[in-house]
Amino acid sequence: MVDDIFIWNERLGIALPELNQEWESYSEQARSSIVTQWEIIRGTIPDRVFAYERLINVKQAELYEEEDFETSCCINSEIAELASRINDLHIWYRINQEIETRSHF
Repeated sequence: MVDDIFIWNERLGIALPELNQEWESYSEQARSSIVTQWEIIRGTIPDRVFAYERLINVKQAELYEEEDFETSCCINSEIAELASRINDLHIWYRINQEIETRSHF
């Protein structure tokens, strides 16, 4: 059942929960399994953020050396996308606080 709830997100590089019903509708055992699985996934988020930060550093170095305006714009756009991913990962990382509050049955 838990496997059906977590769907791989290619953009962020982690599986994200997609609940098909209200949280309270899940059994106590299912909620516990969901929270446990989310904690495992959540634990990988700092590593994903770090990997995207390294890519940003590489892109910034490329941007510094790039002289062609159009190419610079493309690199800058790639940097913005990577920063957006980091922001989304931070949001998902903080979701744990809401789940923990709800998980106290």
